[in-house]
Amino acid sequence: MRENPDYALDDTEAVKDLIRENPWCTFVTAVPGTGPVASHYPVLLDEDAEGIVLLSHMGRPDEVGHRLGGHPMLAIVQGPHGYISPSWYGYRPNVPTWNFAVAHLHGVPEVLDDGENLRVLDRLVARFERVLPDPHLLHATAENSAFAHRIVTGTVGFRLPVDRVEAKEKMSQDKSAETVARIIDHLVEPGPYRNPELAARMARVNGLAEPRPWERTRA
Repeated sequence: MRENPDYALDDTEAVKDLIRENPWCTFVTAVPGTGPVASHYPVLLDEDAEGIVLLSHMGRPDEVGHRLGGHPMLAIVQGPHGYISPSWYGYRPNVPTWNFAVAHLHGVPEVLDDGENLRVLDRLVARFERVLPDPHLLHATAENSAFAHRIVTGTVGFRLPVDRVEAKEKMSQDKSAETVARIIDHLVEPGPYRNPELAARMARVNGLAEPRPWERTRA
């Protein structure tokens, strides 16, 4: 990823927050003799570990294609992103761009045994189910638990200790506060590029009040 100090995201806790808020991950392995292999799975942070450690799994036989555990892996986590029109800046000439938040996380995955994998799957399900009025947890009932023990062998869990991070957050930080506010207003208004999630992140990064999509503030 091209370096740009204006957009560097070099705070470990900020990278962890990006992962927590955007847990759908792309895993890429450069397999000798095969080339890049990519898969997509949800991910958790190991909150008890030092540094950044990812927990996830693959459905069989994806782990074979990756030769999981034998080679370095790149995990890509992406936050809100979207098109920014030069017509939104309030001055011309200018160029179109794309705002985004992304982290490239490098490490060598460690394969988990079935017991560890089941515990990670349990946490993963709880992460997404607990906000629902009737959460369907892996071990909520004896029947659920028995089903979980049957299906766990169809997946391979892994732990990815991250030894190198490349992260960038391009949220118009190089623009004036007035210009950023105008862009945010356009992003929350109805239109082909409406993107309230990106608008909210732009506001946080630039120290502005988060927009309320139902209010039009731009004159």
